[in-house]
Amino acid sequence: MVVDIMTAKQAAAKWSVTTRRVNELIRGGRIKDIQKVGTSWVMPADTQKPTDLRKERYKKIRKGESK
Repeated sequence: MVVDIMTAKQAAAKWSVTTRRVNELIRGGRIKDIQKVGTSWVMPADTQKPTDLRKERYKKIRKGESK
């Protein structure tokens, strides 16, 4: 069984974010099925960009639902 994979750099280009942001998401455990191959992180090619918790928190503050 062959699984299509993408690197953190490819994910950054696909999701329109920096590679640094992708690596932060990986280290934070926000992206599942990650594997380290040599010095690169790889993930399935169909992995979706996780929601940005900072934006969700901002929306709650705007609505008056703070903490």
